[in-house]
Amino acid sequence: MAELTHFDREGKARMVDVTHKDVTSRTAVVRGRVSMAHRTFQMIQDRTIAKGDVLGVARISGIMAAKRTADLIPLCHPLSITSVEVNFFPHSDQATIDIEARVKTDAKTGVEIEAFVSVATAAITIYDMCKAVDRAMTISDIRLVEKGGGKSGTYVNREHRQKDSGNAEGKNTGR
Repeated sequence: MAELTHFDREGKARMVDVTHKDVTSRTAVVRGRVSMAHRTFQMIQDRTIAKGDVLGVARISGIMAAKRTADLIPLCHPLSITSVEVNFFPHSDQATIDIEARVKTDAKTGVEIEAFVSVATAAITIYDMCKAVDRAMTISDIRLVEKGGGKSGTYVNREHRQKDSGNAEGKNTGR
């Protein structure tokens, strides 16, 4: 098991020193899911939620959140993010919306946490905009699907990659 790098020899929390690491291109892909009542799902698709375009607002919140990650997560390095993409994959049969964030940077440390914060915030935004019609919505399955760059190289979560690709209806919505 890897050493816990966020603690010094006395067990005190510290920010990891990345001074001597090389700058490399880094990417991370995180996915999550929001489940809801079929009526709520249809209202999102029809854009009849009173607060407005749910997926459009959720996309912007996910992008903004990725850029503010170091302000939210203790000991997280502030990064100059070069790209954030937030996409939605609705599944009408299940009344679910899968969320995917793809974050890129050229830095000394990875962008996994930025991608996690992006998906979580987009999901919470969907909940917030729809809670007046469906307080029973759930947010689930937020997980790292893929990462690349840095000393540890490429990681692909094969278990979730296979599950995700087997979901035929999942079409990216451009909202």
